[in-house]
Order: sequence, then C-alpha cells, then structure tokens
Amino acid sequence: MLSALVRNGQLLVTDHDGKQYSFGDPAADPVRIRLTDKGAALHIARDPRVGAGEAYMDGRLVVEPPHDIRDMVLLVMGNANRPGASVKPPSKAKRAVDWLAFKADQVNLRAKASKNVVHHYDLTRQFYELFLDEDRQYTMAYYKDPANTLERAQIDKQALIAAKLRLEPGMRLLDIGCGWGGLGLYLNRHFGCEVLGVSLAPDQVRFANERAEAAGVADKVKFQLIDYRDVQGEFDRITSVGMIEHVGAPHFGEYFAKTNELLADDGIMLTHTIGRTGPPGTTDKWTRKYIFPGGYIPAMSELVSALERNRWEIADIEVLRYHYAYTLAEWYRRTTLHEAEITALYDSRLFRMWQFYLAGAEQSFRHGGMVNFHIQSVKRRSAVPMTRDYISAEAARLSALDQAPEWHLGG
Repeated sequence: MLSALVRNGQLLVTDHDGKQYSFGDPAADPVRIRLTDKGAALHIARDPRVGAGEAYMDGRLVVEPPHDIRDMVLLVMGNANRPGASVKPPSKAKRAVDWLAFKADQVNLRAKASKNVVHHYDLTRQFYELFLDEDRQYTMAYYKDPANTLERAQIDKQALIAAKLRLEPGMRLLDIGCGWGGLGLYLNRHFGCEVLGVSLAPDQVRFANERAEAAGVADKVKFQLIDYRDVQGEFDRITSVGMIEHVGAPHFGEYFAKTNELLADDGIMLTHTIGRTGPPGTTDKWTRKYIFPGGYIPAMSELVSALERNRWEIADIEVLRYHYAYTLAEWYRRTTLHEAEITALYDSRLFRMWQFYLAGAEQSFRHGGMVNFHIQSVKRRSAVPMTRDYISAEAARLSALDQAPEWHLGG
C-alpha cells in the first residue's frame, strides 16, 4: 500500500522487530515512524482510514522526533491527493457497510442531536482555551494575510460576517450554534443589536451568559440551551456559523424551512459552513466515531437545493479556500505546546486523538476537497445592494476598530 502511495518525500517505517522499510524518494528528509507491537501494521492495513488514527492514539504508532504526527499525515495524504496517485479503494462490501452506518448516523433527532453536540463540545472550557483565540472562536479564521496572528484573523472573520449581515441598531439577531458567545457579543458591541444565541452544549451556554453578564449586556444578549427547531419569534438577521455541519444531510430541508419561518421578510441570513469542492459524500468512520458523531460536510449542491425548496433566494456566495488550513495549523501548534496541561486534564490518548484530528482536518483543506462556504440568503432580493462592494468596505471599517490581543503560552 505504501509503496504505491508514497512518491513525494520519504516515509521510513521501523517495524516492531526492528526491521526498516523506506517508501518514496530516498534523497528526501525522512519522516520516521515506529510500530510498537506485532499487530500494529495489520491493524492499520486492514482499514487505514481508521486504523492509523487508532494506532497513533493508542501508542502503537510513534512518530520519531524531530517530526510529529502532523508531518506524517501531511506527507501521506499529500501523496494520496496528488494527480495520478494509486490508492486502492475499500472493497464493495466494506463501502456498503460504511455507507449504511453513515446513513444511520445522519438521522439527527432532538435527543440524538443533543447527545452528539455534548460528545464534542462539553470537553471542559479550560481545554478549548488552551488552543483557541481569546474570543474562543471555534470556526475558520479569515486570513487576509497568512502571516497574521490567529487573533487578528478571527477578528477579521467576525468583521466579514457582520458586513454581510448589514446590521443596524435595534435589530433582533438569532445566532444558531452560538459557541461561547463571541460572535453575538461582537455584533452587539458594534451595532447595539439584540441577540439570542442558541446551542445544545450546556457549558457553552453557561459561559456565554457569564460573558454577557460581565460585559453588562445580559439584557440585550442572551444565550439559551435549546434546539433551533424549538425557537419561536421573528428575527431581522440570522447567523449560522459552523452549525449546519451538525444538522445531518437528511435534515437540511427542515433546517432551511425553520430559518425561513423565523426570518423577517426583509431579513438576511448568513450561513458559514465547511463545504466539499465536489459532489455529496460521506463522513469518514474515524471522525464519526471519535470526533463528530452525526456530523456531515455538505456539498454546495445539497445546500442550494435545500434553500431553493424552501423559498429562499441566494444573494451572495463566497468560497473561502485555504483559510481553515492556516487556522487548524495554528490550533495544532497551540495544542502541542499545551501537551502537559491537556494530558493532566484528560490523558495522553485524548491528547494524541486531538492532534490526529487537527492534522487530518488541516490536510483536507490543504490537499483535499474541503473549503468553507459563505451563503448569504434572503427572502426579498431588495434586502441587499445591487453590487457586493458594500461587503469589503464595511469589513475593512470594522476590522480597523479592533486591535488584536497578544497570544501567550498561558492561553
């Protein structure tokens, strides 16, 4: 498998018995890995998409310094995604079983939706604070310059979203999947709007309300532990940032029907999501099992079709390509710097799981078929100007208002 796969760079594998195998260009600086027990190689080869991650998590696959798991993942997957790469697909029976498991995983009823969110987001807030920016934005940052800090890029992301919403003082805004409240508080601070943020992660909602209280805006910015399907009322603007990936493909129509019902006739909705560059697909088994049960990255065709069926007009689409790769690389760097703290909070297995998750996600945006979509949707086309010049002008104005804080090792 590796002989056919690795052509660029070099991967040097030491088996449990000390025997070495070299794959790729022998003149290249090798990434060295070591398998620690007799069954590790078979475990990986039996199902590489799951086995490699499990072997690393369990200490059965060790990457030798000065390289680390990120180097290995980027090397192997960079080769897998190169033109002309020969990668043997899983058997037809295996694909069928995985497809059925994926379809079952996508049925995201209320109780299951809550359980899925808690699986990922109810790790302690102290854990997320170790690698996120100061505002705790757990979605793609917007790198106008790749040399920018994560803090600067996250401020610029919020400015871009705000510009596409065309907010005015006094407006009511619904933030679906509000995270730790950063976007809602940002929009209230700059526009004085009234914000309702909703989430199914209890600690996120508690902390977001604590932040609103500390900022003295708890009367205007509120966060509730509620399924978006149970929200009532009318809103002038709706934001959905990193939320629709958790809805499940069978529920896209339901999602856009509900948000259409909640939005005022002259309102604007901004959907920010990870997306596929190609047609609809499935979520890989390792990610479903360990990171995002019930999660699915939509294709543009799936989102547009669901919007069209539910009386929406699309006012603007932007495809953001490499921004998440830079974001994930910085999250990985900060995670690795905090190995001791994360291991003390949980254990070394979770630390390695998180490394593998971030490195794998980065390669998907760097070498694979993942990007981010911004879809601005309206019920009346008159809700936005004739041209999109207003977006860049307002985003620049907002970005200039906020100084990015300095990040330090303490988080």
